Amino acid sequence: MPITREYRVTGRVQGVGFRWFVSDAAARERLAGYVRNLPDGSVEAVAEGEPEALSRFEAALWRGPSRARVEDVRISETEPLDRSDGFAIR
Repeated sequence: MPITREYRVTGRVQGVGFRWFVSDAAARERLAGYVRNLPDGSVEAVAEGEPEALSRFEAALWRGPSRARVEDVRISETEPLDRSDGFAIR
């Protein structure tokens, strides 16, 4: 059964290709959702999919692209997205 989680990633995560990295990771796991930069310098991602796929996605968030430096990933459960049209970069 699909679940939906919201992620807040902090560190050096803007200006390093992080959103594209997250989008690629989500596509590999066939997740729905989106990723966007926030004004405070963090990145927010919301992803919906099977629990095992979300676990792999979370591991990718901690890794990030080579130029990123991830300091923290906060995870919270959230309401379903009610969408299945893929993953968007906002």
